[in-house]
Amino acid sequence: MIPLERSVAYLESEEARESLRADPYWPKWDSPWWHMTLLWELDMPGLIPKSAVETMVEVLRGHFLPYFPIRPEELPPETDPYRQTACHCGLGTMHQVLSACGVAVDAELPWIGEWLLRYQLPDGGLNCEWDAYTRSQKSSVVSTLPALEAILAKPAHDALELKFLDDGADYLLSKKLFRSSTGSVIQEDWLKLCFPRFFDYDILRGLSFLRKWSRKLGRPLPEGAIAESVAIIEKKAAAGGLRVERIACSSDTSITRDESGLWRRGMPARRFALLDEVSRIGRQSPELDALWAAAR
Repeated sequence: MIPLERSVAYLESEEARESLRADPYWPKWDSPWWHMTLLWELDMPGLIPKSAVETMVEVLRGHFLPYFPIRPEELPPETDPYRQTACHCGLGTMHQVLSACGVAVDAELPWIGEWLLRYQLPDGGLNCEWDAYTRSQKSSVVSTLPALEAILAKPAHDALELKFLDDGADYLLSKKLFRSSTGSVIQEDWLKLCFPRFFDYDILRGLSFLRKWSRKLGRPLPEGAIAESVAIIEKKAAAGGLRVERIACSSDTSITRDESGLWRRGMPARRFALLDEVSRIGRQSPELDALWAAAR
């Protein structure tokens, strides 16, 4: 059985449904969450079995706290802070996956869209680190992009959503997609293209969002803010197409259930065949080429 068929077969199985009911996100990188997200990134959401989609929606109705606990006292007793609190980038990602599968996310899971708008910081972005809200007030590009993509993908927007998108775009533009306020490169890795992204970031992902935002909402896009990223990607593409240059899902530890049913941190992370196939460094990526063609 080829890797694609193996992932689809797994998502159709009772094993996958049981895994989702135990935890919709963990373990990395081989729970249904990651199989579903990869199929979506491959532009194949239609292959995600209906049973997996329905079970994911069912579980998301109650597994996570419906808010981001910024202070320790906001965490209810007996709540696992690692498994029962969600992050902005994860919710923004799954909002897009489920929407692509035909789920009316704002009707079925209204707390997700409300969450993304609620936790935008004054600089226009979001941050999955709780102390950013009590101390630095500074956003994270990685935390911000999936949330912006999820809201932009909606067919229509109200005034609050438009402000959310415009402020988020301004945040990215102020960074010129990868530079700090001092002009230094925030993360050298962001200049290396990755696939799949999952919740990670590279300059093509940032550029893709800004192009869609500009076209869909009729906003001007300052060329000076994106010119450097465009030039970097053009150089890569000129070598015969875009290739995977780094692996985004590189963490080698996970939260995983042991044989007794207890969830343990620091367990070895596992991958699956389709993920290994499409994330191989040096692989010529038709997915990245398609994103670049759309961004151009």
